[in-house]
Parts: sequence; structure tokens; C-alpha cells
Amino acid sequence: MEKVKVGIVGVGTYLPSQVMTAKEIAAKTNGVWSEEAVINKLGIRQKYIPGPDDGTQEMGAKAALNCLKNTGIDPLDIDVILCIGEEWKEYPLTTSALYIQDRIGAINAWGIDVQNRCCTCVSAMKIAHDMLVADKSIDTIMIVGGYRNGDFVDYADKDMSMMYNLGAGGGAIILKRDHDKNLLLGSKIIADGSLSRTAGVEIGGIAKPFNADNIEEGYKSLRLLDAKKMKDRLNEVSMSNWYRCIDESLQQAKLTRKDITFLDILHIKRSGHAAMIADLGLREDQTIYLEDYGHIGQIDQILSLELALKEGKVKDGDVVCMIAAGIGYVWSANIIRWG
Repeated sequence: MEKVKVGIVGVGTYLPSQVMTAKEIAAKTNGVWSEEAVINKLGIRQKYIPGPDDGTQEMGAKAALNCLKNTGIDPLDIDVILCIGEEWKEYPLTTSALYIQDRIGAINAWGIDVQNRCCTCVSAMKIAHDMLVADKSIDTIMIVGGYRNGDFVDYADKDMSMMYNLGAGGGAIILKRDHDKNLLLGSKIIADGSLSRTAGVEIGGIAKPFNADNIEEGYKSLRLLDAKKMKDRLNEVSMSNWYRCIDESLQQAKLTRKDITFLDILHIKRSGHAAMIADLGLREDQTIYLEDYGHIGQIDQILSLELALKEGKVKDGDVVCMIAAGIGYVWSANIIRWG
């Protein structure tokens, strides 16, 4: 029995028109961080921030429209929309996938929202791959979403420096059954639920509802809820879990680390990025450091791939390793042979 092949048709992104500079970030920390440290340590020269019309769902829809334009895919041919947009969106308890379905005219598609924080894109690509292999009635899946969790960041909170990079934008990627190009060859995801409540928005949910006294604080309450536990545990397991994800997804693809030609990596602090490049034996020109974009959550992988294609860093025959990690905590990698 011939194995079903699943390939990437193409990608699309949307970025707001507004940016926040390292100097502006430093100013918001009340002098705790200098502009130089924001650039050199946190690795942010600037990041994209949302304008008045840049809702989470709407940025996803704009990215989807750009993806359709880039790929030439007819929206009527999309069977499923997996929305990876964040839960912070225009209207709580609305389904983002269905908003996007309507906006792009994909009337034959059904849709569902999936959420794995900054790991959602890589996780959804595995879900889409497995759906396309398992269900012959599904031929084309769009993974799409928007992100603006940076709205919740309190720059005066010293514990939150790891999230000063949070930006805004949207991304979309289309996967297709029996598309014999840009093949998704392996995926691995690792989760550690002991960290599920070490970070999150503290105020505004069932546990700590909004009240007359905490509204203003609540909208800046993305926090490390247990900073010591989270940092200690991440120092212990984070890099080894990432490398396990990379190695096991390579094993599925019948490849090794030496075969990787482009690392599609989310934005992390500059030293961590450099360490991973070195550990994998790669050169700086075999990745893109998103220091001029910020960390747009689960959109980073789509953005990095689009930039790499435009800059000629990913060409036919290249092996792309996408990696992500998300609050919760979850690590992931997937392997794509391009072309």
C-alpha cells in the first residue's frame, strides 16, 4: 500500500503597520532594561504591535487571504480550517475558524479552533497531516490564525522580561493530500503538564474574575504565576526536550541532524538562539533571527518560512526543521523536505 504524502502548498502572513522599538520597550521598564540590553540580550530591535483594526481573528483572515493569493488555491477547495489564533480575540466564545471561513469564502470547509500556545502551528501541522492521511474525504487543510498576546504584558514586571518580545500578526499555511512537494515527513511533540499553571493571564477567568477594582490590572496580568518552579524546570528539561523532538522527528523522516539545512525557529533570547545554532552545527545564514519582528507566538514558524523563501534561504531539496515551544509546557519539532 502506497504511503499517503502530505505537502505544503504555500504560506501567507499579515503584519500590522505599527512597530514598537527597543528604545520604547526599555522606557516602559522604567529603566530596569536599557535599549542596548533589550537589543543584545532579549534580541529585539523592534516588534510589530496591533493597530485599531488588528483584531486576532481579523489578522488571521488577512493572512488567509494573502495565503490564497500566494498559492492560487480556490477557497472553495478548502475542506478544513484549523484555526491556531489565540483565545484573546475580538469576542470571547466565538469560533475564529468560522469567522475566517466566512471572510475568505471557504463555504465548503468546516473549521475548529485548536490551542497549544506558541506551539500551536507545529502541533496543528501534525494534526492536519494525520487527518489527511486518515480521511480520504479531506484533501486540503488551511492552518491559520492571529496573535496579539503582547497586549497583556506589564513591562514594569521584572519577571516578565521573557515576554517583552511578544508582538502581533497573522499567518496561514495550506497542507494538501498527495501534494508531492514540500513534504511533511516527521513530527514530535512533548508536554509537561506540571507547568500548566506556572504562567498565564491571572485575572479575568473563573478563578479570579474581573471586579470593579481589578479591571485595569487584569488587562496587564499575563504573568509567571510560579516563576521559580517554571524557570527551574525549564532549565532542567527545556533544551533536552527540544533536541529529543528534533531527533525523533528526523528519525521518522529517515534523516539526521546533518541533513538539516534551515532551522525555522521561534524568537527566543539571543544567547539561546546562538546556542541552538551551535549545538545543531548550523551557520547563522541557515536560520532567521526574528529580531525585527518580535515573537508573534505560533505565527513565528510561518513568518520565518515565508521570509526564508523570499530570501532564498530555503530552496528545492532543502530540509527544514521547524521548532516551537509553548507555555503549558510543550515542545515540538517537525521536518519538511522542500521542493
